Amino acid sequence: MRPLPIDDAFGDWDALLELILASFAYMQPRIDPPSSALLLTLPLLMEKARAETAYAAVENGKLLGCIFCKPEPPDCLYISKLAVVPDAQGKGIGRLLLQAAEAHAAASGLSCLRLETRIELTENHRIFAKWGFVQTAQGCHPGFTRLTFIEMRKTL
Repeated sequence: MRPLPIDDAFGDWDALLELILASFAYMQPRIDPPSSALLLTLPLLMEKARAETAYAAVENGKLLGCIFCKPEPPDCLYISKLAVVPDAQGKGIGRLLLQAAEAHAAASGLSCLRLETRIELTENHRIFAKWGFVQTAQGCHPGFTRLTFIEMRKTL
């Protein structure tokens, strides 16, 4: 399996939205504020794909995962909505999508990947650390005084 670009030729927007919502569902009772994934609609998702670079993991015609990327000057590629369907998690699909983002960053002359993950989701912190990311900052969402997320970076 190799990641495919999510571009104008991509045709399964309903499945993509369903995949993201299913992948992010487990965190909803654990995080505050709620994930921005809950705000996605088909038009917003299509606009996000047009504005950013996105990849899908597809096997035997089934959409298994996705990742969205956008450059952040001067040197980073920001990673968002890294999602894998729950029954395919732990099978290397997230790592495969991350490799596509790494290749895109390198081809764009960017030297690091950056992401944000919720402070409560310590299992995600461990996975990203295993993939070479290190914590570089902490922050809070607008309207919050407590920490709500951590920033992690991976130097390429």
